[in-house]
Amino acid sequence: MIVAYSAGGGTDVAARTLAPYIEEHLGQSITVLNKPGAGGEIGFTALAQAEPDGYTFGFINIPNLLAIPIQRDARYAMDDIDPVAQIVYDAGALSVRSDSEIDSLEELVAEAKENPGAVTYGTTGIGSDDHLAVLSFERKAGIKLRHIPFPGAADLRAATLGGHITMASMNMSESVDDMEAGNLRILGQMAKERWENASEVPTFQEQGYDVVMGSHRGIGVPAGLSEEVFATLSSAVEKAVADPEFQEKSLQQGLPIAYQGPAEFEAQLEVLNEELMQLWNDEPWAQTN
Repeated sequence: MIVAYSAGGGTDVAARTLAPYIEEHLGQSITVLNKPGAGGEIGFTALAQAEPDGYTFGFINIPNLLAIPIQRDARYAMDDIDPVAQIVYDAGALSVRSDSEIDSLEELVAEAKENPGAVTYGTTGIGSDDHLAVLSFERKAGIKLRHIPFPGAADLRAATLGGHITMASMNMSESVDDMEAGNLRILGQMAKERWENASEVPTFQEQGYDVVMGSHRGIGVPAGLSEEVFATLSSAVEKAVADPEFQEKSLQQGLPIAYQGPAEFEAQLEVLNEELMQLWNDEPWAQTN
């Protein structure tokens, strides 16, 4: 199972939590292989170029998977990877160290307007959901922040906790444990409704900024699998996600499970891809970091 981000981040945790249950229902052992870098392109390319024999599959992250071929000449195309299932939908969030003087989005906006370009934020790469979310927030708040990309959420977290950047743009599942431990303060979550695992954190919409964005994490395979092999893997993934023990572990680890099967997941990706292409035509994000 290829994971396109570094060990310890939200995608890696989800993959390693799910893998044993896919093993059980597939009847095959699974090795998780981290291939981080280039906003996910290294791992996605490895997945796209793998033999379509059923022995290699991977976690795919949306919008990253879609955004990379839109913004640059990538080494893979969307047609090279077939979606199997959505596993997680994880809302975005902005977090600062708990000792930061910034207590709210309102204070963040005030600081950014007073010192244009001085407020720094980290993401897991150009064109990631973390990056696109902040670009949307910048436009709606009328501010300019300075972007610093990292190869994965674990590196981003370390830089934030170390005080090397002002704040992190990460998903809620990657932020909530540090909030509960008193290490980070989450300024807002980019969801339509507050996540039950962090009900004390207001949404961006509640604070006057219409920003709803997050990470769709699922399973993908190299295009070209036989129907029989694809169906076998798809069935194993569906049964693994429905496993009560996996559901309980997901709850404990703060993974927001939102399963979708192949047809529903693929249809959603097509809609999101069209939206991202329109966004790129209106405002190319790779030129604004």
